[in-house]
Amino acid sequence: MNRALEEFVKQQVTALGFDLIEFRKGGSARTPLLDVRIDRRDGTKVTVGDCATVSKLLQPQLDEAALVSQNYVLEVSSPGAERLLRHAADWRRFAGRRAQVQSEVLGGRVAVDIVGVEGDEENEIGVVRDLRGQEHRVPLHSVREARLVLVWK
Repeated sequence: MNRALEEFVKQQVTALGFDLIEFRKGGSARTPLLDVRIDRRDGTKVTVGDCATVSKLLQPQLDEAALVSQNYVLEVSSPGAERLLRHAADWRRFAGRRAQVQSEVLGGRVAVDIVGVEGDEENEIGVVRDLRGQEHRVPLHSVREARLVLVWK
C-alpha cells in the first residue's frame, strides 16, 4: 500500500509541475503522517507558497483516492539542505558539494565531494572524491542512499 500511495503522490506532484524528491509515511495507524518533499524543475528554491499550493491541491486528491485513513496529516516542504540525491541529474546539479554516499563500491557509507557524472543514461557513473583526495567512480545503480551534507565553515 505504501508503494501505491507514494506513486499516487508522485503522479499528483508531477502534474502540478514539481518533482517529488522524497516521500515518507510515518505517524501512527490512527493518524498517519505523510511527509512530502518537493523541488522545482527550474532549479530555483522551493518557496512557502509552493508548499502551500501543492498541499492545497494534493489534499483533495488524497481524500478522493482514499489510499490513507481520513485522519492523516500532510506536510509538504522543500528537500532541505541535506536532501536526497536520487537521479543523475541531482548529482550533476550538486557537483562540487559534499554528500554522504552509501555504496558497496565505497565500502559502506562515506563522506565525499561530488565531482560529476560520466556515462550514458543506462550506465551512469558518479565521480566522487573522498576526504583524503582520492577519486572514485561509483555506478549510480549501486548507490543505496546519497544525501547532501551541510558543511559548516
